[in-house]
Amino acid sequence: MTPEDAVDYHQQLIARFRLADDVAESTRNKFGQLGIAYAHGVLCYELFTLVEDAAQLTLEQALRDRFAAQYHGQAIEVRDRRKHEHQIAMTSFNDFFYSFREIRGAEIRLAASREWVTFNGTLAGLLTWARREGLLGGQRNRSLDRVWRDLRNMVAHGAYHLVSPVEAARSLSDLSEVINRLWGHPTPGGRLYPAPLSRSIVAIGWSDSGDKITLGYADDLVEISDEENFTYVLVRAVFCPGGATDPNLLNFDARSATTTFPTQYIWGPGSRDEAVVWLDGHHPQPDECDYLDQVVLVRIHGGQVGLPMYPRIAAGLPPKEHRDSTWYVLRVDRGLDALAHLRAVVGTAAEHAAEGECRACPVETLARGDFTAALKAASNAGADTTPLRVPDVRTPFTRFIPLPAPLQR
Repeated sequence: MTPEDAVDYHQQLIARFRLADDVAESTRNKFGQLGIAYAHGVLCYELFTLVEDAAQLTLEQALRDRFAAQYHGQAIEVRDRRKHEHQIAMTSFNDFFYSFREIRGAEIRLAASREWVTFNGTLAGLLTWARREGLLGGQRNRSLDRVWRDLRNMVAHGAYHLVSPVEAARSLSDLSEVINRLWGHPTPGGRLYPAPLSRSIVAIGWSDSGDKITLGYADDLVEISDEENFTYVLVRAVFCPGGATDPNLLNFDARSATTTFPTQYIWGPGSRDEAVVWLDGHHPQPDECDYLDQVVLVRIHGGQVGLPMYPRIAAGLPPKEHRDSTWYVLRVDRGLDALAHLRAVVGTAAEHAAEGECRACPVETLARGDFTAALKAASNAGADTTPLRVPDVRTPFTRFIPLPAPLQR
């Protein structure tokens, strides 16, 4: 690569990282400085490391700016260490933080839920505040909070180090996603806070013997000629060959959350001809789906952990399939994360939390109890619990999802 090509490449790369127009001006200006410094890294390699380090500090500035914007023109309710309540007018974050320390503040009242939350004004406290206010989300992203805190401390107190332009670009990309999300904007194709994914109408088919399986757009069924008998189901799923595609789509189970992204049962099972006739009469349409912070239910019955279910599917189960069981309500980014977590909880993995946010895996337990209590908790968490009855159908590949034997106590 010639020097001119290197300059052009890095300028094009950094141009992809854009902040939304309503992001605070001070944050936008700081991020712009990082972009300029990154582009000049082709002239001085050390600049890539300076950009990487400054990105960690810019995250804290962005959180401060978002905190100030959240309470602009308001009085923030604060409690000191003796539980005495105070009010601090928000003019700027620096002025607020000075007053907060003067009164030995320990907690603030959240704007959304009106709950009190521990607050210290540092990066860790601001990240916790942003998550509790719903400005940041994602169970897998939650594990990054500790990483960002450690990286920030390493920049402030660490030793000399050197990073590559790849690492610096990744940090700027992640930083732009977090900043945009703080102001309510997802990132199309993003790694941390992606925009909703498109779901297409997809046909999944398998042979009677179960040793062959096919997958493709449902509209293409009319052109397919099966050499042997195949059974088909139609689903609404993330599927785009060469683009975003659910890697676990062949594990589809109509009643369980076994795919990477939410997959919705539409029709089946039936033959190819029956599927073509149904499509011709109904014309199902594509849609979009979010997958961060999904709510799922998991049943534990007879000492065995079941597969995770979406609340509507669970609500539509016949009574015999939900009685005499313990149900967990969990928030996850991937359905099978719930299965792995509960296997650890009911087993011997003491590091997994049975309540609240688990620090060992990307799962938050919202509730535990009988079926009625579980559905109520799911509804309170914002999930749709309108009963939806679907057939008990799955692809042959689901048999490779190992279910544990009943627990020995």
